[in-house]
Amino acid sequence: MASNKFEECREKVKEFPVQSGVYLMKNLADKIIYIGKAKNLRNRVRSYFTDSKDHSPKTRLLVQNICEVEYIITKTEVEAFLLEASLIKKHRPKYNIRLRDDKSYPYIRLSWGDEYPRLYLARKVRKDGSLYFGPYTSGFAVQGTIRFLNRTFKIRDCTDSMFKTRTRPCMTYQIGRCTAPCVEYISKDDYRVEVDGAKLFLKGQNRKVVKSMTDKMMASAEEEKFEVAARLRDSIEAIKAILEKQAVINDTSEKDQDAVGFFGDQRGCLIETVHVRAGRVIGTRPHYLPHFDPNDPSEDPREWLVDFLNQYYEDNFIPDTVLLPVDIGKDLSKLMEEVLLQRSGSKTTVRFATDERGRNLVHMANENAQSHFMKYVSKSEEKLRGLDEIQERLQLPERPRRIECYDISTFQGAETVASQVVFEDGVPAKEHYRRYKIRTVQGIDDFASMYEVLSRRFKHTEYEDPQLIVIDGGKGQLSQAVKILTEIGRQDIPVVGLAKARTERDFQKQEVESTEERFFIPGRQNPVVFKNNAEALHILTGLRDEAHRFAITYHRKLREGTSLESELDYVVGLGEKRKKLLLTRFNSIDEIKMADPEEIAALKGFNRVLAERIVLQLNEGDEEEVEPELVGGENDRKS
Repeated sequence: MASNKFEECREKVKEFPVQSGVYLMKNLADKIIYIGKAKNLRNRVRSYFTDSKDHSPKTRLLVQNICEVEYIITKTEVEAFLLEASLIKKHRPKYNIRLRDDKSYPYIRLSWGDEYPRLYLARKVRKDGSLYFGPYTSGFAVQGTIRFLNRTFKIRDCTDSMFKTRTRPCMTYQIGRCTAPCVEYISKDDYRVEVDGAKLFLKGQNRKVVKSMTDKMMASAEEEKFEVAARLRDSIEAIKAILEKQAVINDTSEKDQDAVGFFGDQRGCLIETVHVRAGRVIGTRPHYLPHFDPNDPSEDPREWLVDFLNQYYEDNFIPDTVLLPVDIGKDLSKLMEEVLLQRSGSKTTVRFATDERGRNLVHMANENAQSHFMKYVSKSEEKLRGLDEIQERLQLPERPRRIECYDISTFQGAETVASQVVFEDGVPAKEHYRRYKIRTVQGIDDFASMYEVLSRRFKHTEYEDPQLIVIDGGKGQLSQAVKILTEIGRQDIPVVGLAKARTERDFQKQEVESTEERFFIPGRQNPVVFKNNAEALHILTGLRDEAHRFAITYHRKLREGTSLESELDYVVGLGEKRKKLLLTRFNSIDEIKMADPEEIAALKGFNRVLAERIVLQLNEGDEEEVEPELVGGENDRKS
């Protein structure tokens, strides 16, 4: 940063208030590059403009790029924490610790506030009177758990609209998997008793659940209701089988805990959270922070760990206790507890793990962090080598850390939409994805549509500029993109066209021997071709394919509710008659996803193979990548 700008900021900071608040640092392009919170704004921000040699390299680089500093006053330091997390999530500043977890982890939601509660898969924890359990690592596993609980405890699985309009029981009641509360075949109180069993199971109070079901089984057997007793027996065995798969930390605890661990070096840092619910480990969650060294003596571990906790618990489930691997001090612990209280409405203890059980949990988190670190580092380094190859082969002025790809999609000549997909450091940055509904173009006109999309995109100066734009197409589409960027004054951004070339083995039979991806760059006649196994090729084609998928998904969303077009259209072997029959029987896609294949196979014209294909394909979009295997021996799992 020029010395005059440095002096201007230093003088301006002298007039900052001494109250708590949030400060925003901007660069020459008026983009926010760092957001921080402070108990005393003047003292905190002034520390950046001292000539101290204690600053970390990251802080020195930050200060060199500061051209403007703004602030927002808050009433309390807690409010400053809350505001900082929301602003970081919105603006994604370059120099902040940013959690780049693109997976939306699923929860089980029990609508406890409803008269007749039911179970849902939820992606966010909301203050809506419901009970939330999780987070889990797989949406597919959550769907299976919900199906299991619905069958075991006879909980309704119909939508609220269907529930309110039914005049007679549905097939689920006929096959003995629901008690038909929709037509009052069961009282509210009795239904609550059943749902309470599912709640106890999800809370980990398994002994109560098994004992209650065992008592019912024995009573049914004495009354010679052997089918009911057999069903209860099978349910009890299924519950025991599920429980055996979970690592036990404390079989008597009903508290929810998260243990935090980390491992890293100059290449990056991996922070691992281990989730313990009701004394059982239900999963782990890694968070990789590239280019951040936790061992750097100039980095205060208390500061970056609190920054992580503040961001992580803005959207995620807040447990009863958070166990830390570092002592952040009494004041910061109390402050974080107040922040979490504001978010969840219930008290959470944030503490350094000093007791044996807590140390064992943090040790497990640290072990998992170390185990998973090399995987993430190796993947990150491979991506960076691919980006370097892209820079060299496509003659770019700098490494393309941010690449954007656009796809124009028109459905049956009627509605045109576009997608913008962003890769950062070679991996999807889904928080930067954008969808565009074309407003100014009638009919099919790809040039005009792309002009509108790029014009709208680059009006957003708060977004970081890409180092490369990828266009799906050959020389023609590339020349159009270059012309558009020139017209909107962004000819400084490199652009490449990506097109497939097919080599035919037999011209008459049209037999295709191979497919080759070719890349066209402005000013060069011949295309650039990468090796088939090159990471550079995987990055660029993955970006193109993701843009196409994202555009198609947007089309499906727009068509939803206006025609019979739905996710069912893409199930092989499912025609219009069968599709109509499914929608008549289940009323929504979500219900079909939750259905047992046997229920679908029982419908006229269906069979078991088709039923399993339908359920599997519909749930593919909900399934998340399963996390790395939990590390820790038997001694680590039990204490």
